[in-house]
Amino acid sequence: MKTFRKLMIISCLMISFTIFSQEKSFQVEVTGKGNPILLFPGFSCTGDVWQETVKELSKTHECHVFTFAGFGNVPAIKSPWLETIKEDVESYVARKKLQSATIIGHSMGGSLALWLAAEHPNTYKQLIIVDGLPSIGALMIPDFSPEKVSYDNPFSKQQLEMDESAFHKMATQMAAGMTKTQEKKTTLVSWMEQADRKTYVYGYIDLMKLDLRETIKTIKIPVTVMAAVSFYPKPQVEKLYTEQYQKLANKNIVYVDNSAHFIMFDQAEWFLKEVKKLVVK
Repeated sequence: MKTFRKLMIISCLMISFTIFSQEKSFQVEVTGKGNPILLFPGFSCTGDVWQETVKELSKTHECHVFTFAGFGNVPAIKSPWLETIKEDVESYVARKKLQSATIIGHSMGGSLALWLAAEHPNTYKQLIIVDGLPSIGALMIPDFSPEKVSYDNPFSKQQLEMDESAFHKMATQMAAGMTKTQEKKTTLVSWMEQADRKTYVYGYIDLMKLDLRETIKTIKIPVTVMAAVSFYPKPQVEKLYTEQYQKLANKNIVYVDNSAHFIMFDQAEWFLKEVKKLVVK
């Protein structure tokens, strides 16, 4: 009986384990065997956002599920936050000798995937971008340039000074528009509340400053972009994605009806079916 119990423990450890890696800007949970897939969550989310996805993909692939510094239980790091994450992922991929990996990135995770693939055209196999853009700042600011976004601004100061009650109210309002799946809204709120406050404020400014609209022209691998159609009318979404991805040659933009920002929640069955088709290519 003891021998059987030991074998069961060893088996579980082989199937799924968390890497406390040399890189300090994230933690990685590795599950499954096969060709590697890197899964990047969106801003303030933990790797648990991919729980259902990994349950399926890990049957045939080695899934590396990231949670970034300042989110979940991962300690915060000093600035620059997003650039450090990018450099640490590069180091991780090289150190682990992950060849021809697929990257699946949601929102900020999608922007990070584009950044990595643009600077390393021969490292990755393909990208699957889930409601992510090359430039979040351009979505919000007319005639955008990174210089127009400042770390020292009234809204950042207000967020840093919010008490728990005010922040909870803000997070609840934000989560309401991010998913149509009612039970997931509480999860999104809890992730935002768990986040290190400075990371939440200044890390998002890092993301706002990132503009890859020109840089993505160096990407040669296939890129599938899943764009949610719910909050904005479809023609408006099509215009936005066409403009932002104009310089990316090898792309397929798929417009997902009746879904808010978290497509993996709102169109879970469709999403999993499409991703499984893409990763077996």
